[in-house]
Amino acid sequence: MAMTLRLTDEEQDALKACAADYGISMQDAARQAIREYIIRVDHRSRVSGAADLIMSVHADAIERLGQ
Repeated sequence: MAMTLRLTDEEQDALKACAADYGISMQDAARQAIREYIIRVDHRSRVSGAADLIMSVHADAIERLGQ
């Protein structure tokens, strides 16, 4: 599946500079940034879910520690 990515002039200039620094195409730089974003969002979601589970399982102990 293909998509069109519309960037502001500033975003495009920054992407072009970043790609040039790494010796890759703008497309590869954008794809890498998207992959890293997805990994970060997924990690945050898993950490948040784990924290929620710990809070619910150990709510009594956490409450006592706070006293």
